[in-house]
Amino acid sequence: MKIQQLWLPIQIIYQKNSCLYTELQKKDIKHFYYTNPFRTFAASNKIIMTVTNKTIGEIVADDFRTAAIFKKHGIDFCCRGNRTITEACEQKGVDIQNLTDELSALPQGASDEVDVRHWPLDLLANYIVRIHHQYVADKTSTLLQFLDKLCQVHGQRHPELLEINRIFNESAADLQIHFKKEENILFPFIENLVKVSQTGQPLPPAPFGSVENPIAMMMDDHSAEGDRFAEIAKLTNNYTPPADACNTYKVTYQMLQEFEADLNRHIHLENNILFPKAIALEKELRNR
Repeated sequence: MKIQQLWLPIQIIYQKNSCLYTELQKKDIKHFYYTNPFRTFAASNKIIMTVTNKTIGEIVADDFRTAAIFKKHGIDFCCRGNRTITEACEQKGVDIQNLTDELSALPQGASDEVDVRHWPLDLLANYIVRIHHQYVADKTSTLLQFLDKLCQVHGQRHPELLEINRIFNESAADLQIHFKKEENILFPFIENLVKVSQTGQPLPPAPFGSVENPIAMMMDDHSAEGDRFAEIAKLTNNYTPPADACNTYKVTYQMLQEFEADLNRHIHLENNILFPKAIALEKELRNR
């Protein structure tokens, strides 16, 4: 998500090791970005040196601009971000040298994405809910209405719309349940991990055992959504409306494409940043 789109007030931490948060209002977001010490600076000469030692998810976490390159080559960076570049290229039949050349060609400078790698885990969880969960809530009802209308008007000439509508309806229902699990169970536990790490209190036992258990369930859900949207992208010819498409048809395909992009970013933040750090923090607290 671009900086200029982050108009919801979010809590920002100004010092890496500080527990003091500042509520940042709309007018101050750009100022924060340009003075933020945690911005992503991707030096192209460092990419080649590190890609062979990192997973795809770690590479994208370092610089989200790389996500577009992986997506162009059909490499899943969110749901299957735990693979190395070598493994992914072998599975997809992609020339690894061409891919690394494209990564190294990224201009040196800052990504325009919010760099969350150094945020406290409770702040990151809150950001995911207020930005990405809210995005799904805002867009789902409109997409459901548009897809129903397209099926009624164009379904006979374009029967693939019926399948797209079915898949998106399943996705919408499952995401609603998925978000409730995260917001009511997993994220509060992660927030408590942060609290315990700050106070020095013992970590109480969790009803689900280790945090790895609900995380594994959430990641399975993520994989299912990745598969669904891969099928939607295929049915829509990568969101390309047909020649006889009306305006609603075009807008719906554009919204579906944006929905998938936001979902990919959302899953990336959880699978490749929030979840691994939560697992590591729990182990640290259990062993202290």
